[in-house]
Amino acid sequence: MTRPDPTAAGARIVRHAELGSTNAEALRLATEGEGGPLWVVADRQTAGRGRRGRTWISQPGNLYASLLLSDPAPAALWPQLSFVAALAVHDAVDAVDPGRTRQIALKWPNDLLLAGAKLAGILIEGSRTREVGVVVIGIGVNCASHPDGTDYPATHLEGVPPDRLLAALSAKMLARLAQWSRGEGFAEIRADWLARAAGLGEELRVALPDREVVGRFEALDPSGTLVLRQADGTAATIAAGDVFLGAARPAAKAG
Repeated sequence: MTRPDPTAAGARIVRHAELGSTNAEALRLATEGEGGPLWVVADRQTAGRGRRGRTWISQPGNLYASLLLSDPAPAALWPQLSFVAALAVHDAVDAVDPGRTRQIALKWPNDLLLAGAKLAGILIEGSRTREVGVVVIGIGVNCASHPDGTDYPATHLEGVPPDRLLAALSAKMLARLAQWSRGEGFAEIRADWLARAAGLGEELRVALPDREVVGRFEALDPSGTLVLRQADGTAATIAAGDVFLGAARPAAKAG
């Protein structure tokens, strides 16, 4: 059973007390002809997921929201929405809790860190329904609690209700999407993201499926690919991987 909300900053919101996954529900709605912009929000998820099929622990009190968009850009540009969404979440946290702004940084490709620990994650999923490309931007923000025993330290906000954060996020997301302008404004998005990047100019370790790459975080290329300068002077370009700040080896357990 859903609880409809009034329009917020140009996007409708549909709430659920519980869902398996807000991303899965948004994609299901797309198959039924929904095109958005529409936020699907749940108080709790029973099958929340992150990148690479990881489980996203979804206890009540945190924000679990997915924004459904119809034909936001050519499919090749959809990965850029990770940077758009990260900036929007950063903007929203700044709006509701400005005292924490200096502690927040963006970790490539799609996480927000608070004082070096993971605060939020983003999952972009797309499909074609009825000959139209649809994209879902899934966002999880730890507002009231955070999981323990994850492969990267986690944390949460204190004193920020998820509804308040969502109200700010809805407005900030539409503003960042307008700045992105179907990919035409990605250079500006990229520059804004780099200005808030965690570990820029420092050594990173990137875990890939078959190996690890260590190097100094030098840049993002024009498409958003991570560029590391390795010890031998060569540049490594990485399109997908799990980033750990510094040279510390990640824990074996995935989270």
